[in-house]
Amino acid sequence: MHSTWLTRQCLLQRPGHGLYPFSGVKTQADRNGRARTDGAFARRGHFKGHGEWSDPDGILMVLEITVGDRDTNQRDRIDKPIGYATAEIPVYLLIDRDNSAVTVYSEPKDGRYQQSFSHPWGATVDLPPPVSITLDTEELKEYAD
Repeated sequence: MHSTWLTRQCLLQRPGHGLYPFSGVKTQADRNGRARTDGAFARRGHFKGHGEWSDPDGILMVLEITVGDRDTNQRDRIDKPIGYATAEIPVYLLIDRDNSAVTVYSEPKDGRYQQSFSHPWGATVDLPPPVSITLDTEELKEYAD
């Protein structure tokens, strides 16, 4: 599954920002204090000069897409939400291929996201501030098993 559909929607609705694939983020709590995202949404040019591992300040959202391996549940549904919330990244977007759902985690506090809402593929999904993008997930249905 490609994140092209998401990149396109992000650029159209927030042209001063970008969705940066495979960004390394310092998370403190997750995986030895670091996580490699499937995508990080931030202002254009945000990662310049950061090196391989970026501080989370300025990252508005991280994206993960499940891959169906045996580590997916622990990594994408447990470890990464804790790591990203601890790093106070405002929004964590999980594209869950196992469940054909999009889950939006928001309002990080004390190492946990206070809000999480799941939507079936095909739904219109409003990403909360500071992301403030409305996603059309209809295209994701093409990736359903």
